[in-house]
Amino acid sequence: MKKIKLDIVGLSYSQTQSGAYALVLGEVGGNRRLPVIIGGFEAQSIAVEIEKMTPSRPLTHDLFKTFAETFKIKLEEVLIYNLIDGIFFAKLICTDGTTKTEIDARTSDAVALAVRFECPIFTYDFIMNTAGIVIEGNDFAFLENIENVGNYKQEEPVKAEKESEPTPPEPIKNKPSPYASLTMEQLENTLEKAIENEQYETAAKIRDEIEKRKS
Repeated sequence: MKKIKLDIVGLSYSQTQSGAYALVLGEVGGNRRLPVIIGGFEAQSIAVEIEKMTPSRPLTHDLFKTFAETFKIKLEEVLIYNLIDGIFFAKLICTDGTTKTEIDARTSDAVALAVRFECPIFTYDFIMNTAGIVIEGNDFAFLENIENVGNYKQEEPVKAEKESEPTPPEPIKNKPSPYASLTMEQLENTLEKAIENEQYETAAKIRDEIEKRKS
């Protein structure tokens, strides 16, 4: 089957499922997007690596990478290979230089490791046709463009609440920054403290404010 290469194009709160996040994977060279609902810990782990933050102590996925590299194991690629009853199935394709091994993994963990090993993420065309969303024109595949983001999950489905049609979640980037009134020096100090306390979501927001002022 033909494999489709994916990039991470969005990561935001999912207001359709409490405590969950929406990871949006985009087709390289195409206009299809694949939304996957993941847990808060995995979302944080992915964000920390994308933002190139250095935690005071290694996260679980950092530990996995260090362990693998210590024993000369390389992660070559991540493959999201199946979709059953709204649940994505992924695997890690690893090698020690002589033997190639496939390891079953949750999609969120697989992506968190892919960003650390800087390896490609692939899926199959039938998955994109089934669960993908086509973005027309110049629309960016963030949460406001995705109506059914809560329908496809990376593990056990969350029990649906009794409510009407879910309201599309508002992306984090559109929310006003609570740090707009701080000086650059205060921002730098607050960022340092947030990282020391392993408050990575807070640190990411502070860093965004700093970058916005520098641009």
